[in-house]
This record gives sequence, structure tokens and C-alpha cells, in this order.
Amino acid sequence: MSPHSKNTPGEVRIIGGAWRKSLLGVPPVQDLRPTPNRIRETLFNWLGQDLTGWACADVFAGTGALGFEAASRGANPVHLFESHPAAFKGLQANRSKLRADQLQLKQGDGLALLQGFAPASLDLIFLDPPFRSSTYERLLAVSLSVLKPKGWLYLESDQAWEAERLQALGYHLHRQMRAGQVHAHLLQPVA
Repeated sequence: MSPHSKNTPGEVRIIGGAWRKSLLGVPPVQDLRPTPNRIRETLFNWLGQDLTGWACADVFAGTGALGFEAASRGANPVHLFESHPAAFKGLQANRSKLRADQLQLKQGDGLALLQGFAPASLDLIFLDPPFRSSTYERLLAVSLSVLKPKGWLYLESDQAWEAERLQALGYHLHRQMRAGQVHAHLLQPVA
């Protein structure tokens, strides 16, 4: 497939960095929804294109699009957590295809794996749990404990999170956008 042809339904394209235009396979897993290109592009414009040396975790990796985008821009290590066996195999295949040794893959519950990090050890966390998940507030609390004081948290949801609610949970809402059903939030711990 030429780099300029349209994505097939089972692929997502990396937008920037060293692997720009590389295709990631998307396994046929029900309710797997890769973060839309527009949101990924905007998110990495907000964060900056050079993430060299950032320690990241993609807690509900799915296709791994967010984690691969971070690694493509120099983040290392990038931890990808996924509980679904077929989605996890897809992550393994994409990591092998790109020879992405900086990606650390673990199969299991994202919340439980996130709790295993040392306090203030991550620069960036991607939280994109299944929509209508009941664990958002718990995920935000655990993330706050493992984020560096000037770290970033990307939160994807099917609803907009109000700045006041996030403030009460210990976060400053830095930026927010919506694309279709997806509400994207970029947060930092309150100083």
C-alpha cells in the first residue's frame, strides 16, 4: 500500500515522529476504538513533537496508537497495557514490525498495572478506558500518585469533564476538545 493511500478499516496511521506514516494493524475486537487522527494530531501539538526521554503509560492501549505516537516522538520507555488477548497480540505484532524496543507491553488490567509504578515516576499517562466505565475517578486518583509534579495526563471520555470537577480530583484542565463522540482532555496535577 502506498503511503498516500487511504487507511483500510483494519489500520491506523502514525501521524508524526520517526514512524510517521507507518501503519498499525487494528485487530477485529469489538468496541476497540482507536483515538481519531484529528485528536492525536491536536494532542501532540499541545504536548510538543519532541518527547525525548519521557516515561509514558498507555493504560488501556487497544491499538496502541497513543503509545506508538509518543514513542515515535522519542518517549522511552512507553508502557502499553491491554487486557484483551487479541488486542494484546496486535500490539506485539506492531511492536515487532516497527522494532520498537522502547515499548514495554503487559497484558492485564490497566488500573492494577498502573498502581505498580513508583510515585512521581511518569511524565505522561494516556487514559482511554471503555466508555461508560465506572473506574474514571479511581484511575485519576492512581494516575495523580504516579505522575511527576509537572507531568501530563490525557483523558479520553464520552463526556466532557468540567474544570471544577477535575480540580476537586487534583487536576488542572489545560486543554479540551471534542471530535464526534470523543471528548479529549489534557490535564496536569494541581501545583
